[in-house]
Amino acid sequence: MQTTAAMPPLIGVSACRQQLGKNSSHTVGDKYVEAAGFAGIPLILPARAEPSDPRRVLERLDGILFTGSPSNVEPHHYNGAPSVEGTRHDVFRDRLTLPLLQAAIADGVPVFCICRGFQELNVALGGTLHQRVQELPGYLDHREPQDAPLEEQYSPRHLVTVQPGGLFERLGMEHSFMVNSLHSQGIDRLADGLRAEALAPDGLIEAVSMDDAPGFVVGVQWHPEYRFADNPVSLRLFQAFREACLAHAMGEQIREKTL
Repeated sequence: MQTTAAMPPLIGVSACRQQLGKNSSHTVGDKYVEAAGFAGIPLILPARAEPSDPRRVLERLDGILFTGSPSNVEPHHYNGAPSVEGTRHDVFRDRLTLPLLQAAIADGVPVFCICRGFQELNVALGGTLHQRVQELPGYLDHREPQDAPLEEQYSPRHLVTVQPGGLFERLGMEHSFMVNSLHSQGIDRLADGLRAEALAPDGLIEAVSMDDAPGFVVGVQWHPEYRFADNPVSLRLFQAFREACLAHAMGEQIREKTL
């Protein structure tokens, strides 16, 4: 991706495939697009039936935001048991995001993964998921109150504790802070190569990084994109993502000049 001082990084934003009335549509929440716009120019990546070659997509991107979604990763991708009837899935999104995550990490393209994107990151690298955390002994109910106003659904729900010696500590994060919680699935077995950065009070992994990756790799289970500029933790995460995308863009510019 060629970038100049007058041209911000180009940030891919993963979309879902949903039925809107009679039309099959590619959708992504405005909050993700606006948050990606803090890091650069957002570009929505459609969940097509036959997605584009990930390597060709990555040639044009300086970072990717993998978004949350009402749907869940199909369990066959991590050898999980069949989903409970009524569970929402998005086969088209799985086709887009799982190979794209693998390719982006291998190529050093910065990735920031939120909620479903956080779960996709773990699955793409070989980890597994709990499908219904609220039904497991000893775990909190991490779901949002369904009938509550949006403001209440995204309000802080529980603490997370930062694990020592990792990226979050280097970013200057507090030892613990409150996060929102709007999910029923979560990490079961952490994928090889991922590092747990923060834990919920019940021990559920809430944030990860990847020390050995050639580029920026961060995933969080909560939703930092919601009014991110008003939350110091969320803002720091998006600042770190922006800095990584800028560095990648400048590196590509230098590489292009030397060819």
